[in-house]
Amino acid sequence: MHNSKMLQKPNTVTNAGTVLLIDDDTELCGMLQNYLGRHGWQVRVAHTGRKGIVAAREAAADLIVLDIMLPDFDGLEVLRRVQREMDVRVLLLTARGEEVDRIVGLELGADDYLAKPFGPRELLARMRAVARRSVPREPQDTELRFTSGAFTVNGATREITFANHVLDLTGIEYALLRLMLSRPHEVLSREALVKQVFERPFRPLDRSLDMHVLRLRRKLEALLGFNGGIKTVRSSGYMLVLDPLLGRGL
Repeated sequence: MHNSKMLQKPNTVTNAGTVLLIDDDTELCGMLQNYLGRHGWQVRVAHTGRKGIVAAREAAADLIVLDIMLPDFDGLEVLRRVQREMDVRVLLLTARGEEVDRIVGLELGADDYLAKPFGPRELLARMRAVARRSVPREPQDTELRFTSGAFTVNGATREITFANHVLDLTGIEYALLRLMLSRPHEVLSREALVKQVFERPFRPLDRSLDMHVLRLRRKLEALLGFNGGIKTVRSSGYMLVLDPLLGRGL
């Protein structure tokens, strides 16, 4: 007589990482805990901002999915505290139409956002994209390390330096600047930037790219000795200018 355990198919779901859900919707959290668990995620849940901060400190999560509307205090305050205390990716859940919350969240350093209501498959896709951006490229990348002007990109450490000074960049900012430095003085469309950096289709009303570009532009403007910048090309996209003379007239 065969052992029934031997007839079962082996579990092929690999560990995708640990995610902390901070949301007061218990029904939603229960559904997501089950769904994400089936796709390899270890899921922890907190239903208030206060408990979420404590859980974030204890969980060593790879990703936090954070609802802005929490019963005790603003989810943006949770984001501020988390960003001050630890290096973790954050995906915001916002009410549909609350553009101000999304803009502020992105300015505070959130990696991405998703408007409610949403489908679990879309959330999973966003989570995977955010997680991939935190993983260094494989060594066979022919442009693992390259220079562009006074900038040096090191793909192995995911660092970009300017005049030997390491820039303080978020994961999205690193990916944006890396792409722009590989193609300076070239107009990159919003569609191409969203597809390559966020790894998702471009949506005309999505402001996340613009807010990340704004944050990156401010950081570049603060660099001593750098006279270039990121130019907005109307109806087209963005262009990184290393030499102001080359960007004149655009």
